[in-house]
Amino acid sequence: MSKPLTTAEILALPAAIDVVTAGRALGIARTTSYELARRGAFPIPLLRLGAQYRARRVDLLALLGIEQAAHTPAA
Repeated sequence: MSKPLTTAEILALPAAIDVVTAGRALGIARTTSYELARRGAFPIPLLRLGAQYRARRVDLLALLGIEQAAHTPAA
């Protein structure tokens, strides 16, 4: 299994991410991520784009309880 993502890595993700990356952030293995997506049981809502699944970073942050403003450096 791949190393889980850190909070800093999660905050640096683009607005939409693939299901494997979302799974890594949640500590879910690649195969399990795809299986949960196919069953409609992934822990956050997924967007279906053709044969691909995408997750919104905002949903991932909400599930993990990460507040983006609290981790954004001051300008």
